[in-house]
Amino acid sequence: MKSYQEMVTEYKKRQKDTLIDAISTGLTYADNIAVDSGALEQAGMLNDVASPLCSALPFVIIAFAEGSKVILGRKHAKTGAKDAARRMLKTGTAIGVGALVSSVAGIWAAIPASMGSRMVFDHYKSSALTNMRIRSRITRLHEMNQLIREQGQQQKQGENEAVSNENPLEAIGIVQ
Repeated sequence: MKSYQEMVTEYKKRQKDTLIDAISTGLTYADNIAVDSGALEQAGMLNDVASPLCSALPFVIIAFAEGSKVILGRKHAKTGAKDAARRMLKTGTAIGVGALVSSVAGIWAAIPASMGSRMVFDHYKSSALTNMRIRSRITRLHEMNQLIREQGQQQKQGENEAVSNENPLEAIGIVQ
């Protein structure tokens, strides 16, 4: 079981990942705003190249960040792949929700909707992990309770055996 300090340290590292994901998603929205406002209309080919690159940028950043953690040995490969997939799913959902809201209500409504969808993912994960920790601790308490009961029964049996092996008169102090 991780100590409290280890959990706090791990949580702080995750907050940095969330910040990186939010910045890369914001850059995607900045690209969309630039296109919608007409700032890139005169650019010609730049618009054709920048749009797909900005859409893929959050996923490239996530893959690079998780891959570097695996290469540097800070994460196991399975954990890195699972974390990258989770972050990409969260970012993809946020971009999809943002695009949907943007088409209905405009780009300025898309940003809060996108960030809200990320917060829903974080809340769900936090709730799921809390429930898992609580179940784990309850199971551990049940196991400890069972162990204590078994040890108590063993001690009681040991005392009973010691008493039955003694002469009953010696047990009460009559015969020496």
